[in-house]
Amino acid sequence: MLLTLFKGADNVNRRKKCLGLAWAVPFCCLLVLVSTPSWACTAVLVGRSASADGSVINSHTADNWYDANLRVVKGQKYSPGTMMDVYINLLGEDANPPRVIGQIPQAEETYTYFHIGYSCFNEHQLSIGESTVGQKDELSAFLPDAKGILTIEQLEIIALQRTKTAREAIKLMGELAETYGFLPSCVGQGEALTIADPNEAWIFEIRSVGFMWKPGSGIPGAVWAAQRVPDDEVAVVTNGSVITEIDLSQPSYFMASKNYQDVAIQHGWYKPGSGCPFNWREAYSPRSGYWSMYSDWIRQRLHYLFKTLDPSKEWDPNADVSFYPFSIKPKKKISVQDVMTMQRSTLEGTPFNMEDNPAWLVPDVNGKLVKSELATPFPDNSMRDLLNIPYHRPISAKTSYSFVSQSRSWLPAPVGGILWFSMGHPHMGVYVPVYAGTTIIPKEWQNFKIGRFDQSSARWVFYLAADLVNRRYQLAFRDMEQVRVPFERELFEKQAEIEKKAVKLWSSSPELGTAYLNEISNNGMKDAMEKWWDLCTLLISKYMWGRVW
Repeated sequence: MLLTLFKGADNVNRRKKCLGLAWAVPFCCLLVLVSTPSWACTAVLVGRSASADGSVINSHTADNWYDANLRVVKGQKYSPGTMMDVYINLLGEDANPPRVIGQIPQAEETYTYFHIGYSCFNEHQLSIGESTVGQKDELSAFLPDAKGILTIEQLEIIALQRTKTAREAIKLMGELAETYGFLPSCVGQGEALTIADPNEAWIFEIRSVGFMWKPGSGIPGAVWAAQRVPDDEVAVVTNGSVITEIDLSQPSYFMASKNYQDVAIQHGWYKPGSGCPFNWREAYSPRSGYWSMYSDWIRQRLHYLFKTLDPSKEWDPNADVSFYPFSIKPKKKISVQDVMTMQRSTLEGTPFNMEDNPAWLVPDVNGKLVKSELATPFPDNSMRDLLNIPYHRPISAKTSYSFVSQSRSWLPAPVGGILWFSMGHPHMGVYVPVYAGTTIIPKEWQNFKIGRFDQSSARWVFYLAADLVNRRYQLAFRDMEQVRVPFERELFEKQAEIEKKAVKLWSSSPELGTAYLNEISNNGMKDAMEKWWDLCTLLISKYMWGRVW
């Protein structure tokens, strides 16, 4: 059912034939060279039997200037017939404030959730990560001509407010998008969500259906599909579609819109009589350009992640997306710390790590070539131009925020759910635990404004630290790690003790339990900001004028 890494000649020939039917071009001509964007989102999703402690683990790096101000939006009750405003510009990536573009019926009760650019977690341990995926131009739709009103960030909010499980979230988002129309919010592309609850992990993909769609036409305003990650496997999304063949006779593992094949048939991207099975990814993914499944910025991250998850296999660094399976059984159980390491990756151990480019080599006093102290896996445009270093998109890069979540079935939801949240660049930042029962977030973690440095803002402090580390990376990264490693180690070492006390308090008094979780989450965030501000002052003092003082 799933694509395998290695295929025999017969299967390859069969795939060539099917691709020709879908795209009417030879397979050998589909590998195209494209430029690499400097921003992208990566999601890693771990089934409960694949994780080290039985958690379902989800994660997301949110790149670009997205809203990283973490807020708690408390659940409410509404009178029957209440309408809910639907917004655009929820990502906070530009100066345009959110504005209402429509309404849908409000639920009579909503749940408490954590709100950021791509809202990600709720009080029931439902977790949602995001990664934009390509869709063919014919499917694109954007304002003012598009009639759909539900962006992916709005759908995430609705799911977190109204559902408790991954399946419920997928069904609700799919139905609403069909009724009210899916509106792309990232350069006209489709979207993939990684969705986790305490028991299951799913990937949900959705595309718009073009400018001609109108509400009330009886035609679905979106095309979508979802596939469950086996409990003992891990899936990753690196801006490329991962769902291929869909088997709706297995409802425990697949869901899809009623038109999931129809749109492709109407556009001539799939012919039912061809003898080829319908392939979701190949039908709806673009065949060239930034967002095709042959783009290097997509497949290079895939190569690193699959190589990390199972280093015993020979993963071709130049293979396109189609040669990777939907999910993989990892060589060892995956911990929360392992996922954090993946999301901090510079593509180390691959040919794509920019820190290893030979342009960084300089002669020492004896004439031996050594790596420059300025060598970094994150050279800016000017440095790359100066040294002629080609750009390869790391997993950790220009990130607004990232998270790694735990959803655990054996604990009460307020304690079992943890959002390990990192502000700014994860490679040079820290993950702090925010429990699902948390109701208060420090003001310093929700007061960022772009355009002017503010030392009272956690995001600005973490940005400054990352910039200072990157300027003298070979030395300053060690300084940062001397702060981060013991700090995060202590957080994990105290976790069991904290949760034992939290469960006891919660069972006797939810109010006392909430107060304790607020104290733990808030102290962690405040301590992290204080330590990184101290790190900033150290780095400024130590490396002033290009010297080590």
